[in-house]
Amino acid sequence: MAYRATLAGTVYRFDDLKALMARATPFRSGDALAGVAASSAAERVAAQTALADLPLQRFLDEAVVPYEADAVTRLILDGHDPAAFAPVAHLTVGGFRDWLLQDETDGPALAALAPGLVPEMAAAVSKIMRAQDLILVAAKIEVVTRFRNTIGLRGRFSTRLQPNHPTDDPAGIAASMLDGLSNGAGDAVIGINPVSDTVGRVAEILRLIDDVRQRYDIPTQSCVLAHVTTQMAALEAGAPVDLMFQSIAGTEAANRAFGIDLGLLAEAQAATLALGRGNVGDNVMYFETGQGSALSSGTHHGCDQQTIEARAYGVARAFKPLLVNSVVGFIGPEYLYDGKQIIRAGLEDHFCAKLLGLPMGCDVCYTNHAEADQDDMDMLLTLLANAGCTFVMGVPGADDVMLNYQSTSFHDALYIRALTGKPPAPEFEAWLMRMGVFDRADRRAAALLPPGLALLAQ
Repeated sequence: MAYRATLAGTVYRFDDLKALMARATPFRSGDALAGVAASSAAERVAAQTALADLPLQRFLDEAVVPYEADAVTRLILDGHDPAAFAPVAHLTVGGFRDWLLQDETDGPALAALAPGLVPEMAAAVSKIMRAQDLILVAAKIEVVTRFRNTIGLRGRFSTRLQPNHPTDDPAGIAASMLDGLSNGAGDAVIGINPVSDTVGRVAEILRLIDDVRQRYDIPTQSCVLAHVTTQMAALEAGAPVDLMFQSIAGTEAANRAFGIDLGLLAEAQAATLALGRGNVGDNVMYFETGQGSALSSGTHHGCDQQTIEARAYGVARAFKPLLVNSVVGFIGPEYLYDGKQIIRAGLEDHFCAKLLGLPMGCDVCYTNHAEADQDDMDMLLTLLANAGCTFVMGVPGADDVMLNYQSTSFHDALYIRALTGKPPAPEFEAWLMRMGVFDRADRRAAALLPPGLALLAQ
């Protein structure tokens, strides 16, 4: 079905829903690379005008990726909850924006709505929202998950301790873990990207983290971010797997390019659940996403990258994950060219995922060849913290020496805690105080290595 809008006497025509969505998207380099971006600011405004007048029901009637050809589309549409959708079923995209911004639309109302939304609805409304709109609505939403601690409670802010090492050296990993724990990082997960994606190496790192966790009774969870099949093999060999990780995307073909499908994810989830390692909950999956991943493998079906990104959240929520995060600037300037595009994309990703009911975090990051710097990351970090972001990364010095990109440091998380007063997960906060890492009076990190962690340093 074609769509039209008239702006200043010029009629703009959009061949179908995916073209309308793409032209309405705030400009980014990836959509220009794909040839789907608006040709001018005027065309973008015309598309946003037409999109604002579009009934939400249209996204249930017209799939941007064909139902017959794509398992992700089938997962999304087959899982749609009409009863949850009913309160907004009569609205247009523009009317939905107004409804989201009303004071009466609170956190419980948004939580009840989430099963009734398909990802394309979230993507569509985000395209006509200002940054402050994305922040205000996301801040209303509380998504709580549990494994060994409780993640996502309102007024809390978590971190993934990311002690990557360029040779997977155990001593180097342990030193970075000590650094992070001494600064109060690691309540979301202690998660390591291995250099070597082998079963033996993954099992070795998992045992290292688990030994430290058990020795110091740390209420957190571990993960080695290898391919899901490698993790499953390590699990079968007896490795202590807490969370099962996988990068995911918003089309069946893009997931196939990652070497996965929905059935494999379900198998991995079942195997991890069967271990019963969580003591306060059973959310065992950890997913990462990122705008541009489908375009990079030519599996985007002519859609804009932000719409496909939102569809990845439709995959994630089917598996009730403990954690999800967008590695927003990691894929490179071909997809998000500069700090402005990265900031906008990070806010969109967080908003869409939270609206769909996910415990969304963000790797506030950029590659060294992007037109961005740490000031841009400070701005995005601060905006996301105020928007209720679930967690960010904690990387030594904000410089990942293995993956060779710039992220956020342990001290960046301390800055957010000082600015907002948001402590980590309650069980982890209690542990930090018990170990002397945090002062009981003001929750600030200790100036010296706490006595409770001195043995780890040896």
